[in-house]
Amino acid sequence: MIHELPLERATLHGHFSRDLPPVLTVDPGDSVRFRALNAGWRWEPDREFFEERDPEGPDGGHALSGPIEVRGARAGQTLSVRLDEIRPGPWGVTFGDGELFQWQVDAGAGTATDDRGATVSLAPFLGVIGTPPCEPGVWSTIPPRRCGGNIDCRLLVAGSTLYLPIENDGALLSVGDGHGTQGDGEVSGTAIECPLAAAQVTVDLGDGPELRMPIARTADAWITFGFDRDLDVAAELATETMLDLIERELGTDRKHALALASVAVDLAVTQLVNDAKGVHAILRDDRVEI
Repeated sequence: MIHELPLERATLHGHFSRDLPPVLTVDPGDSVRFRALNAGWRWEPDREFFEERDPEGPDGGHALSGPIEVRGARAGQTLSVRLDEIRPGPWGVTFGDGELFQWQVDAGAGTATDDRGATVSLAPFLGVIGTPPCEPGVWSTIPPRRCGGNIDCRLLVAGSTLYLPIENDGALLSVGDGHGTQGDGEVSGTAIECPLAAAQVTVDLGDGPELRMPIARTADAWITFGFDRDLDVAAELATETMLDLIERELGTDRKHALALASVAVDLAVTQLVNDAKGVHAILRDDRVEI
């Protein structure tokens, strides 16, 4: 079943909390279609969509759609989020050391051109895909966590599936932060920040070993993530999660998994700018079969 989530104030929020009531309840296997404001709560580049929003209040973070409750989801399970469609709107912005650069986005041509004439290829994705921590309170949308959030991984394009550990019954998924494209590292703190003219995700549930950190499947690779304020710790978490995956899929031991990872897995810096830094480990299908 496909559900439509309307773009309105009641379906948007700017923080994570297990106490936020769901705006939509779906069954495992259902899809949700939505449009999204850019991270700065804008549909048009020159004004916020909801001018009454208090940017210093609980909704001071990214404009997120949800929360979406998944019927039957329980803490300790895995939530899969398949990214079916991500279509950017006609404009975007990027900041460079405080200066605003504007982009004209041509989704049909798959390009964006900035106000100085530079053109880049589009690879649109959702910067934020996450669920709230199990602890009570209001949680910022800025740092990524074990249960997802502001992951900002440029590889999570349409056709990919993200797997998240569930920390609360119902899962309570939130999505948003449209990006036209981004480089690994997101070194200025912004990608091409754009609204989404259309997006769709399909959610499902899985049992099995509880995930250490999120993992993802793309068209040609497995990806595992690590997040921490210390980049070394983030890299270690991404690596350990990849070793978990290799052990499980190949039915091998930890030492063999480590040896395989050393010759077949690439580490990349997801982003350096979201308080908790991100590292992702990439195991491409043409490197080793699992």
